[in-house]
Amino acid sequence: MKKDKKQTNQYDKIFKENIEAVIPSLMQNVLGITAVFMEELPDDVQHTKERKPDVLKKVTDNQGNTFVLQIEFQVANESEMVYRMAEYYVMLARKYKLPVQQYVIFLGKSKLKMATELQGINLSFRYNLLEIKAISHKIFLKSNKPEEIVLAILANFDKETPEKALKQIIHRLEETTEGDLALKRYFRQLRILAQLRKLEEKLKDIIMDSIAKYIDEEKDVAFLIGKEKEQTKFVINLLEKLNLTTEQIADIAGVPVEFVKKIKRTLTGNK
Repeated sequence: MKKDKKQTNQYDKIFKENIEAVIPSLMQNVLGITAVFMEELPDDVQHTKERKPDVLKKVTDNQGNTFVLQIEFQVANESEMVYRMAEYYVMLARKYKLPVQQYVIFLGKSKLKMATELQGINLSFRYNLLEIKAISHKIFLKSNKPEEIVLAILANFDKETPEKALKQIIHRLEETTEGDLALKRYFRQLRILAQLRKLEEKLKDIIMDSIAKYIDEEKDVAFLIGKEKEQTKFVINLLEKLNLTTEQIADIAGVPVEFVKKIKRTLTGNK
């Protein structure tokens, strides 16, 4: 349970880091909303609720319609989601006296099970539920914003193999990112999001091939493979896939030379 909560927090952190850069294109290409004006709304609409909306904006579209837009990003199925969205709807409509459009974008790897409608005596409510894995990854690859490109790993690869799609994503990140520090950040985000598609291992192998071009200048790329708990796997990959000296591997992985030698002896069967 703690592991699941930690992972969810990691995903939330990525979307908080990237959300403002992603929203305009997400609205246009995924939600079908062409905004000509957007205004940030305070997210303190709730009085008794602990959660705040992920995205809350006042939008005027190209048809002249003005409304409140709420977007939630959901990693796991939540049985109470329809009630949660209904609560938001009433509070937002009461506060802003505007139509409310609500979207939940499901990012999870499990089968979608959340109810979208609530019917009762004198009550009829529904919200919009979308799965990101039903959206073509090419939509995100077309972007020039790395914050959007990383979302391609959660989308539908169409007829592409996972390996080819991952290579395309990494290539576009390299094309659109300025500076090694920024590239490291997006590679880290990509590694975390890969867990939602069970693509960690495939991503590691592809990143290993990409790392070679940065070897001379990058000294802390071990972050790509998960740092301390993954250092052994990282060193093994370097030993098996790249023709490097023990000292070069130790330098790249940020570990002592003796650590690399010990792993090398284990692999070769020497004591």
